[in-house]
Amino acid sequence: MRTRAEFLAARRGRRLNGPLFFIEARDRQDGAEARLGLTVTRKVGNAVERNRIRRRLREAVRLECGAAMAEGFDFVVVARRDLLGVPFATLKSELSRRLARARPDRPKPGGDGHPSGTD
Repeated sequence: MRTRAEFLAARRGRRLNGPLFFIEARDRQDGAEARLGLTVTRKVGNAVERNRIRRRLREAVRLECGAAMAEGFDFVVVARRDLLGVPFATLKSELSRRLARARPDRPKPGGDGHPSGTD
């Protein structure tokens, strides 16, 4: 993802919170390849630290997490400062777990497949 409009559109999707980052996931409903955007604000650190966080996130997606990304979705990862001090293996597992939660074929937590209030 490259344009501001794409990032803003992803904000209207589902938000998955975590201790190291949160993910905004939006279903484009086109079945095309998943797209990834990274946001690391100036509050997180100076330019060197922000770039290091972006490199770590890109590498985690490249090595392991790309398969967890559902087709037809836009994902925006908004990093927090704690991400700098976490072992890379922890980062990969946390990112994979969060990305997999956005999959449409995964049942909703606490749901039994029926809408609430109707039997």
